[in-house]
This record gives sequence, structure tokens and C-alpha cells, in this order.
Amino acid sequence: MKQGFLIPVYRHGKTASVLAEKLACFSLPIIIIDDGNDKETKDCLIETAKEIPVVDLVRLEKNSGKGGAVTKGLKRASELGLSHVLQIDADGQHDIEMAGFFLEESAKHPEKIICGCPEFDKTAPKSRVLGRRVSTFWAAVVTFSGALEDLLCGFRVYPVDKSLQIAGNPFMDRRMGFDPEIMVRLYWKKVFPVFYPIKINYPENGISNFHSIKDNIRISLMFSRLFFGMLLRIPCLLITGYQYRKQKL
Repeated sequence: MKQGFLIPVYRHGKTASVLAEKLACFSLPIIIIDDGNDKETKDCLIETAKEIPVVDLVRLEKNSGKGGAVTKGLKRASELGLSHVLQIDADGQHDIEMAGFFLEESAKHPEKIICGCPEFDKTAPKSRVLGRRVSTFWAAVVTFSGALEDLLCGFRVYPVDKSLQIAGNPFMDRRMGFDPEIMVRLYWKKVFPVFYPIKINYPENGISNFHSIKDNIRISLMFSRLFFGMLLRIPCLLITGYQYRKQKL
């Protein structure tokens, strides 16, 4: 195994820089995707790459969305010869102290995706908590399984090659629907998840890139596509569910 970190960045230059500083102690590659940011954020990320030798900065001229940035990061990870990357959102919500544990668990289970299952505190908006419940319900519908305990947490270790095969699909959602869609499609390909709790904190005056109306519509359309895809996979999903339960015993 050869591990690294992947941080997609849009409008979170300062928090991404702090995050990179904390992760530098692992002496692993830190792939930062500049997803079409403004000049101030670009300059901040360029300075971070200069100061931290393990940072590999990939710049996109136009904003491509969360999915587009992660896909570009997976491609860069493959070019660097990485087998697994821990994706961490740049907004400072995640308990970064869990990074080492997640990498260790990935080393124990290299064939799986190691995922964070959020433990919300009082700072969590009710809409986010409800959104996660709704997405988990639909995940159970389109997988015939309760295996996917959370689809929206952006703290997860991807097996690079298998994830890149799915992320490269031209029909994949390239924005906020990417995180839940790739989880479902990885399950369909029998890349099973392992979930561990992670504390989530919403910083005061934090910047959110989630647009309630537009992104919820996109996610609804994404689950509609997955639902019709599920109908064609019902016999296979019954077998997949049996295999998932068997490997958990």
C-alpha cells in the first residue's frame, strides 16, 4: 500500500492550509485540488504548497464541483502511484485526530472503503441531520441493504483504482451528489464499506458550498437514476447483500 491525502478546496483556502499543516506530520503526499478558486484562495494554496514539501497542488481553472475535484484528485493519486487516499473536506468540520486511525484501518482492509459516520454536536444544522437520514433511507432502497450507514460524510479512505473506475463514468454526478453516488456504486461493485464514528463540528461563520435548493434537486435526480439502475441489478444485489452479510460475520 501507498497512502496519501486528498483535499478538494473551493473557498476554504485558510482552513485547507491549516489542515495541510496538521497532516504534514504523516510525511505522506497531500493532494490539494484548487477547484477554480478566486485569486486570494489560489495565492493561499500556492503559498501552502511552497511551505509544505509533501503538498501536491493541482489547479483547475474553472470550478468543477465536489465530484469533479475529487475525480481529478483520484487521477493525480494514480499518477503518483498511490493505492489509497484519505479524502478530507477542507472546511474544518472533521476531527483530524482520526486521520491516523482511518489510515491504519485501511491498511487492515485494503479492499474496502473506510468511511466516517458523523457524530453531530449542537452546531449541526437540522437540515444537514435530516438530509443524512433521507439519503441513508434511499441508499437502503437502491442497495437492498443497510450497509451504507452514511453517504454524505466527506471523511473516507478510497481505494484509488476501483474508485477511479467509477468516478470516470461520464454519467456520475460531478457536484454534491458525488459523495453519495460513489458510495452506492462502490457497493454495487462489491467494494464494501467499514464505518467508524467521527465527530463533526460546524465552525462559527463557516462557509458552506451546499446550495439547499439546487443541490437537493441534483441529489434527488441522482437517486432517481440509481433507483432505475437498481431495478436492473436486483438479482445481483441479492447476491451482493448475502456476500456483505457473510463477510461481516
